Amino acid sequence: MSGPSPFATWWSTYALATGTVSVGLDSAGYAVLARITLALACAAWPAAAAALAQRARGEWRTETPAALTMVAATAVLGTGFSAAGQQTVAAALLALAMMLWAVLLSAEAQWRRGTVFLRCVATEGLAVLGATLAAADAAAWLAHAALVLFWLGLALYGLALFRFQPRQVEEGRGDHWLAAGALAMSALAGARLFAADSPRLYLWNEENADVLRTTTVTLLVLALIACVALLLAELFWPRHLYDVRRWATVFAAVVTAAATLAVAAALDVPWLDAAGEVLLWIAMAAWLGCTAWALDSARRSRIRSRARR
Repeated sequence: MSGPSPFATWWSTYALATGTVSVGLDSAGYAVLARITLALACAAWPAAAAALAQRARGEWRTETPAALTMVAATAVLGTGFSAAGQQTVAAALLALAMMLWAVLLSAEAQWRRGTVFLRCVATEGLAVLGATLAAADAAAWLAHAALVLFWLGLALYGLALFRFQPRQVEEGRGDHWLAAGALAMSALAGARLFAADSPRLYLWNEENADVLRTTTVTLLVLALIACVALLLAELFWPRHLYDVRRWATVFAAVVTAAATLAVAAALDVPWLDAAGEVLLWIAMAAWLGCTAWALDSARRSRIRSRARR
């Protein structure tokens, strides 16, 4: 049985990272840039879906990491559409992502690399979109469903942590950053859930709100610590060759920035908002750099292919 398709993986991780860039830019108030990056993510999504559908016939279990990435990417796109005022499209994407997630969550996984955290990322992505739609449509039931997904995602993170091989911090090719990205996605979900409350909905009582606030802040702090630790590991064990899994690193950087901005807005912390915007532009630089790296790698690959003919 062959391994996962690099083509499907590239498009799905690009759609996830780029869609998250859009969410971060929208949170920072850059609506035009947010719509441009959302359009780029939307352009990548059909290519990822087509590649995944073609490869998954009869061997769908080998494609589970890419498919879970598609779940998260679909949820992130839905969040972007919700921010753009397209609630019907966002709801349709939530339904689609939920169906795929329900099938994949039961798939047996023997992963030990950073992809082990994808179950958490996908689940928390659904929680982010659910909380966002709940706030937009004043749907209390959707917020409570998103809260269940939020806690389930944290449980899945704990399970993944036991499976993750620590040596991946030294040997990983980029996907090990999902250990931090999953924490940041969880913090983003917590912030969206906290912000969804209003006098009209009255979602959380004081005790529940305190638990949600404390958990969200803790997750953000852990995500930031994890990013610093992984960055130091990159300096000790540099990886110079391009790998498609580097898009997981970009995603981790971008979602950490988006989570910081969301927590700042939900808890009304101005200095954290400024820090989040700085992190966002650093993540944007990483996104642009990885895009250039990927294009250069593709160009070199074509040159080598022609030389062998």
